[in-house]
Amino acid sequence: MSKKTLGLDDRLLDYLRSVSLRESDVLGQLRSETANHPWANMQIAAEQGQFMALLVQLLGATKTLEIGVFTGYSSLAIALALPPNGKVIACDVSEEYTSIARRYWQAAGVADKIDLRLAPALETLDELIGSGQRGSFDFVFIDADKENYENYYERSLLLLRPGGLIAIDNVLWSGKVADPEIQDANTQAIRNLNEKLHQDERVTLSLVSIADGLTLALKR
Repeated sequence: MSKKTLGLDDRLLDYLRSVSLRESDVLGQLRSETANHPWANMQIAAEQGQFMALLVQLLGATKTLEIGVFTGYSSLAIALALPPNGKVIACDVSEEYTSIARRYWQAAGVADKIDLRLAPALETLDELIGSGQRGSFDFVFIDADKENYENYYERSLLLLRPGGLIAIDNVLWSGKVADPEIQDANTQAIRNLNEKLHQDERVTLSLVSIADGLTLALKR
């Protein structure tokens, strides 16, 4: 029995999904449409969406924040997991991509739970902080431009309540973070954040090797 995290080939991934994934029809339809999008690689894996929905339920979350929406799969998965009074504040800059998201949020009956803010996410986060919402969020998902990851993390930590959770996507970056010869700005930004989080005593930390790597940081 291996003591290392398994690498999943296609056969094992198909098996994992066959015995685990409980994807609703509307989530499946959104995933299928996004698979034909030119930037389809930006969508999270279905099993990751289900995992985050489980985390939201375990937290008893009612107020969540998403930084980076794309076509809305993750925000839809989280909104479906929230109670009727739950809310997702979703940050993105693309009207084009999020117009797809809006269709599926409406189809799933959760559009009233999702407050889409079309503006640079740092501006939205600063507005939330400035309006007295520090310490009021239960869950934050960060999946946007990598060079601002540290900025998103620091602001999210201010907005999160003690015992709340930040989830950060793409922290393994297709393995590039482990290759010292790769030094582009995005890869280095993720490396820097990974190293910072490893030493950050403000949070309890776990990096989960699901999909492209998901860091979980629980605010102390």
